[in-house]
Amino acid sequence: MDRIKKIIPTDKTTGKAVKERWDSIAKPLGSFGIIEDKIQKIGSVQETADVNISRRIAVVMCGDHGVVSEGVTQCGNEVTAECAKAIAEGRSNINAIASQFNIDVIAVDMGIASDVQCEKLIDRKIAYGTQNMTVGAAMTAEQAECAIVTGMDIVGHLKDSGVQLIITGEMGIGNTTSASAIASVMLGMPAEQVTGRGAGLSSDGLKRKITAVKKAIEVNSPDKNQPFEVLQKLGGFEIAGMTGLFLGGAYYHIPVIIDGVISAAAAAIAYGIQPLCSEYMLASHCSDEPAGKGLLKFCGLTPIINAGMRLGEGTGGVMLTSLLDGAVALYKNAHRFDETSIERYSELK
Repeated sequence: MDRIKKIIPTDKTTGKAVKERWDSIAKPLGSFGIIEDKIQKIGSVQETADVNISRRIAVVMCGDHGVVSEGVTQCGNEVTAECAKAIAEGRSNINAIASQFNIDVIAVDMGIASDVQCEKLIDRKIAYGTQNMTVGAAMTAEQAECAIVTGMDIVGHLKDSGVQLIITGEMGIGNTTSASAIASVMLGMPAEQVTGRGAGLSSDGLKRKITAVKKAIEVNSPDKNQPFEVLQKLGGFEIAGMTGLFLGGAYYHIPVIIDGVISAAAAAIAYGIQPLCSEYMLASHCSDEPAGKGLLKFCGLTPIINAGMRLGEGTGGVMLTSLLDGAVALYKNAHRFDETSIERYSELK
């Protein structure tokens, strides 16, 4: 955790160099919109105007939630183990999409409620699922810290192996309930406004979910000014692990992509712990879950994609890479004003 204190701002000088290079391309200024800003941000993180995101990986954190016992989900937590195994073995939703964009995928057991027989699933299990947050804290402080440190350590390992871009993903039945509780506290909004149907709930199920979020907050009384406490009391092991990925990205200078609402909840916690983290984060899409937009705004981030997606696993984050790849191709290979007879555009205000 001492590494968090050593996080520094990104290199704004390099960011300006990236902007100048964008403006040298023979096209209207800023005509690739906020995608240009994302490439500029990546350059600032990588501390080079020669932006390169060819080595990338999706890290899918997996864990179970005790709050599932409150009837807040359509299926049981046994699905977490099954899906985690499928992701590790390359058979799930994230794998199908990632393979199209040259993205590796790893799955990490942060706290699945059972032992999963799968050699390819990375075992970093903190415990067999969190406790039921409606009756007490989901994790101990020691467990939450261990999960964060695990996420940061994974980033360090990936950095050493040459990875240039990380996409965050998750798998954990019940984790939209946890994310909704985190959002309610961090955004100061009623449970009704930040709690959605998740993977699919009936109206009665949604009522139980909202009740569980309210009860968890009432029982635990988390302080929104103490984001680690919010995570410990309301979070999940996979959310804490993703929090570590965001903090690790800032420490090791690797851009990290936010996926959906659960990933955004982890990003909000990381931002609360160290606001400089947002300089290393890229928002991919705005989840169709009610808390999605508010959590990204809390971090000061603007998503590129607004398509009503809510699949999870890192799928939305992976989709962003196709846009980033196109932007990098334009940024590096398009003709420039000094190579043509086209008059350079001027910024008009």
